[in-house]
Amino acid sequence: MSNRKTAGDSREAESTGSEETQAAPLTAAADAHQSEQPTAAEQANGVDQGADAVAAEDGASSNAAVVALTERIAELEAENSELKDQYLRKQAEFENFRKRMNRDKEDGIAFANKQLLLDLVAIIDDFERAILSAEESRDFDSFHNGVALIEKQFTGMLERKWGLKRFDSVGEPFDPQRHEALTTEEVADHDESTVLEDYQKGYLLHDKVLRSAKVKVSVSGTR
Repeated sequence: MSNRKTAGDSREAESTGSEETQAAPLTAAADAHQSEQPTAAEQANGVDQGADAVAAEDGASSNAAVVALTERIAELEAENSELKDQYLRKQAEFENFRKRMNRDKEDGIAFANKQLLLDLVAIIDDFERAILSAEESRDFDSFHNGVALIEKQFTGMLERKWGLKRFDSVGEPFDPQRHEALTTEEVADHDESTVLEDYQKGYLLHDKVLRSAKVKVSVSGTR
């Protein structure tokens, strides 16, 4: 009886040992698999590290963008400063040009008749010489001839250099564009509206009437 229990116990022990032997590899594999899986803390730590890496990358990108933007702002400020300087220089140049043009215009107006006045001064010199000669000689004919010569030189200069020409009207048909009738006279040997006499000569400036002649005009009469 005792021997049977011992044998039975041996078989049970062998069976138990065999089961334990078979279960040991499975337990070891499970433990190994479990050891390969990250723990919750490790997973959380990995997430934090990934977030930190992304944040670091974003921060680096943001810093680079800020640096680039700062450099661009500096470039634009430099360009703006240069353009402002150019504008101020151009404005100063234009102001100087405007002042110079106004000054030249004023000088042009003030001295527009400079040459004409110089020509007139030369005629005055001739008159002074004629008067001095007449005072010394008391010769009326010489004085008359001298004045007539000066008058001829004067009118010639005005026509030649300035386009001012004196015109005679006696014998011409009356033209209201060229003549101003002061008086009329009935005559038999002239056609009606003929200029009989010049009271004051008329002048043309470049072939346009500058001053009308003051004249006497004929009217119809008995032939």
